[in-house]
Amino acid sequence: MIKLDVQKRLGDFTLDAQFDAPAGVTAIFGRSGSGKTTLINAIAGLLTPDAGTIALNGRTLFGVGTNVPTAKRNVGYVFQDAWLFPHMTVGKNLTYGGNHDFDRIVDLLGLASLLTRRPTALSGGEKQRVALGRALMSKPDVLLLDEPLAALDSARKAEVLPYLERLRDTGGPPMIYVSHAMSEVARLATHLVVLDAGRVVQSGPLGDVLAHPASMPLLGVRDAGAVIIGAVTGYDTDDQLTHLSFDAGHISLPGHIGQIGQSIRLRIPAQDIILAGAAPVTISARNVLPVTITALEQGRGPGVAVGLQAGQARLLARITKASLREMNLSVGDQVFAIIKATAVAPENVGR
Repeated sequence: MIKLDVQKRLGDFTLDAQFDAPAGVTAIFGRSGSGKTTLINAIAGLLTPDAGTIALNGRTLFGVGTNVPTAKRNVGYVFQDAWLFPHMTVGKNLTYGGNHDFDRIVDLLGLASLLTRRPTALSGGEKQRVALGRALMSKPDVLLLDEPLAALDSARKAEVLPYLERLRDTGGPPMIYVSHAMSEVARLATHLVVLDAGRVVQSGPLGDVLAHPASMPLLGVRDAGAVIIGAVTGYDTDDQLTHLSFDAGHISLPGHIGQIGQSIRLRIPAQDIILAGAAPVTISARNVLPVTITALEQGRGPGVAVGLQAGQARLLARITKASLREMNLSVGDQVFAIIKATAVAPENVGR
């Protein structure tokens, strides 16, 4: 979908990034100052690289002798700030971007009740949905989103995320999603590119990158973890637990989540997984999964990143070097991953 190899120097900072972004949602993740916005602006044509190539669906946007103007690149762009025209109604703001598939986009983003209102009468989440709709009206070949939820509080983020998931799952355009919030990335992305100081340090399918022990120092202890996908199999009204199944077992989560048969995506942080050498007989944690150790990566501090295989799913745990030594763990060992039901935060559950 996108093939990118760009170099750009801005003062003391140098972007030197290479990656391929397939169809789906490619998240660009990194700490502040890593080059995420510089990179996405280069794709949009808002910034001209010093050298390199950018190609979209086989069409060169930037390269030797070529620099297609922004207006002719056919990209949609959603910024942190919605940048809506205050003197126009929502309907007029939408059609300013074009009029492609108006009714479907209005329905997809739940905008029907907002069409006659002006931006000053909208919440932050509503404004971002309108900005997203306006970008889609031009029928872009790719949708660029530069931290579109960064300015929203947690309640407004929870309002917008399901619409982005719906767009991903219903044949919307490929997306390049820039963020430093791992909960958003884990819910939305299918492919992950990790930037650090202007360089691509990891790139690949989301689950592979997140669950790789080498990713832990790049993502940070709090953000490192894994994503698994399960199907809702039932809801226990007495205990108020939702039960999910995937090929390696079952997971229970607090609250009523989804509908029977619905596919649910879970992000499980590495620091929330406990390892046991034998299946516990009596324990308060609801989720115990048999797993195989696939990799061990010791850091400079007291921690060890442990790669785990659970059926087709990959998990990541973080334990101390002392635990590694006392449990005498090695690659290939069969152990048990213990996950508290309450450890999976609501923002880490998506569809």
